[in-house]
Amino acid sequence: MKSKLVAPLSLAGSVAALFFFQVDFVSSQQFGGGFGGASQFRASDPGVRFGPADAGGPLADLTANELRFFLHGKEDFEEAEEVDEGLGPRMNLDGCGGCHSQPATGGTSPALNPQVAFAKAAFPSQFPAVDRFIRPDGPIREARFVRNPDGTPDGGVHALFTITGRKGAVGCNIKQEDFEKEFLHNNVIFRIPTPVFGAGLIEQIPDATIAANETSNAAAKALLGIRGKANRISVSGVTNNNGNDGTIARFGWKAQNQTNLLFAGEAYNVEMGITNELFQVERDETANCQFATVPNDTQNFDAADALTGTTAIQNFANFQRFLAPATPSATSPGGAASIRRGKDQFGDIGCALCHTPAMKTGNSTVLALRSKTANLYSDLLVHDMGTGLADGVSQGQAGPREFRSAPLWGLGKRIFFLHDGRTSDLVEAIQEHSSTGSEANGVISRFNNLRESDKQDLLNFLRSL
Repeated sequence: MKSKLVAPLSLAGSVAALFFFQVDFVSSQQFGGGFGGASQFRASDPGVRFGPADAGGPLADLTANELRFFLHGKEDFEEAEEVDEGLGPRMNLDGCGGCHSQPATGGTSPALNPQVAFAKAAFPSQFPAVDRFIRPDGPIREARFVRNPDGTPDGGVHALFTITGRKGAVGCNIKQEDFEKEFLHNNVIFRIPTPVFGAGLIEQIPDATIAANETSNAAAKALLGIRGKANRISVSGVTNNNGNDGTIARFGWKAQNQTNLLFAGEAYNVEMGITNELFQVERDETANCQFATVPNDTQNFDAADALTGTTAIQNFANFQRFLAPATPSATSPGGAASIRRGKDQFGDIGCALCHTPAMKTGNSTVLALRSKTANLYSDLLVHDMGTGLADGVSQGQAGPREFRSAPLWGLGKRIFFLHDGRTSDLVEAIQEHSSTGSEANGVISRFNNLRESDKQDLLNFLRSL
């Protein structure tokens, strides 16, 4: 029987409050007074925004049936899987909700990493192999190897744990990957979970809208060295799952997946080892480690109704598709005036040239998604981020130094930043955008040249999202 992933969800918000201190009173109107003068003030990350999650609920205007499918999908999204349901043989965790729980179901990595409890409870002997990079205070991570042993490109996910020793896995004795050896060869990179808030709106933005935005503001982009391109999945290879239609992919750190269903199906297979109707072949076909029919997740043709017969990956996709974006704050942190000034600075220095404030959805079959403004703060293009953020991995047409402009809605509640979660400090995350060859160098130079009070306004604006 499936179990609920309760602990990570309930602890995420409260634990975050222990790790971060938010200074709501900071605004440029207060610099130069009791703080010893503006020259001594240094802008800083206000921290994770306090208060309600401001996320995790359904879109407005869903029909009664759409809401039923959303709630059913959310329940499935939060459940933990077992070996007899297809979990493994290799996996990173046992459920979607554990990874996507900050600040609510559908978000990103919580402050307490559930991978630690998951490993220690079921197979503690496997945890020491990964404890150098899987820590109790997060973030949740997946590991990828850059190269194969023969030097050819790898880039695939290498699962942290196996079902060896787990309940229901009698006779399975497969070993973990040798992560220590790969570390010695500088061959391991990390990814953290991407939030799926507002994913249905992102899915419904027409390719033509993304393409038109790509060519807009050409002079301003050229001046700053900003290029960017759509990750069009129209090439062959092992990373290509949609190789013939040539449409724009938009989900994932490198915009490698085109749709919510593809994103869900891949995650189910790669992160939990559960095969499904999109990914039907086990990633590890060791005969003694197969305890469920393949594919593990299929349509139940004998179900009483469509809702209970729907596959898990379709349930996940329905939840993501009908999940509302995070709600920004008009006043926190720093006050409304500071947030407004910060939004102006965001546009003035060029952040908005990649983190496009809004795009409009098309003529969706779902009324709640039709002709809506998505305030995503992303152009959904991949950009060369230089040597500092390069991970050596290519996916589709996104190269080793290229990443999607991450949507910023919901940023105010995030704990970890950048694709590998290397920092929890927003200022550090901004600075990491600048390195040799990065398209962001011009914008970061402008940010660095701002007055400290203007920087603080910009940081307040970002944390208000």
